[in-house]
Amino acid sequence: MNAVARFGPGHRILVAGGAGFVPSHLVDALIDRGCTVVALDNFVTGSKENVAHLLDEPRFTLVEADISDGLPAHPALAERFDAILHMASPASPTDFEKLPVEILKVGSVATLHLLDRAVADGARFLMASTSEAYGDPKEHPQRESYWGNVNPIGIRSVYDEAKRFSEAATMAYHRSRGLDTAIVRIFNTYGPRMRPDDGRAIPTFISQALRDEPITVHGTGNQTRSICYVSDLVRGILLLLDSRETGPINCGTEHEMSMRELAETIVSLAGSASQVTYITRSADDPEMRRPDLTLARELLGYEPTVTPEDGLRRTIEYFREHTA
Repeated sequence: MNAVARFGPGHRILVAGGAGFVPSHLVDALIDRGCTVVALDNFVTGSKENVAHLLDEPRFTLVEADISDGLPAHPALAERFDAILHMASPASPTDFEKLPVEILKVGSVATLHLLDRAVADGARFLMASTSEAYGDPKEHPQRESYWGNVNPIGIRSVYDEAKRFSEAATMAYHRSRGLDTAIVRIFNTYGPRMRPDDGRAIPTFISQALRDEPITVHGTGNQTRSICYVSDLVRGILLLLDSRETGPINCGTEHEMSMRELAETIVSLAGSASQVTYITRSADDPEMRRPDLTLARELLGYEPTVTPEDGLRRTIEYFREHTA
């Protein structure tokens, strides 16, 4: 385990998708370390508002570009990077139907563009993968050694298989070109800066609760997720970035909750009059999701600290302030 920060003052970091929900928090953490950060985003699902507070920061540059088209000609991209983080991709269930080709491209050709740049720069390359790589798992909790149960032509396949391709490409560059790589498999994460209308359970439930509308739970509500507050995830990603580990390594929490329990908790914390209702469940919706965090603990010293109640309370207050 390497607890020493490899990247700090004087280091240049490229974050693809840097204006997105999770990546923008990661950008904040890297800036706080003293890094110089260039964020690339085409704002299909990311938002300039997520990084607006950094626009006057001399060590931060925001470049509008679609990485699937390759790295653009821009002065901020002319110098060598010490690390490249591929965090770009629409990631919500509603995106899978609206942006299927875009998701496939950013998980394939964009990944190759960034890997080639990492080779050219001799940079550490960190790939943001997903628990969706496990599909609807037959193993619980999910260990990194589990190969998954994915429908390759289902509605979710554009995201699942794009991430699985990205993992394969990352390992191919690691093995054949000696690239310093890392893969993090991110489990369900929530917190400030989520899109209210992104289709994921937590922002949907919170938005409905704050309007005292019915909370729409898919299916019976017995399906489970393990929810991770964004600050815990960011800390885990930075531990992996600083390490010499290749992964893949799971990152998230073991706070497994049913969707019914999650909805009821949000209603209570929001002081809402909403009632839980049930709607048709979407295709290939995983029945359960919980990471085995053994590798993260043993190799990185990772331990999530934010309880679901604390994290949900903070997220509800953010939504109350920003969507009222």
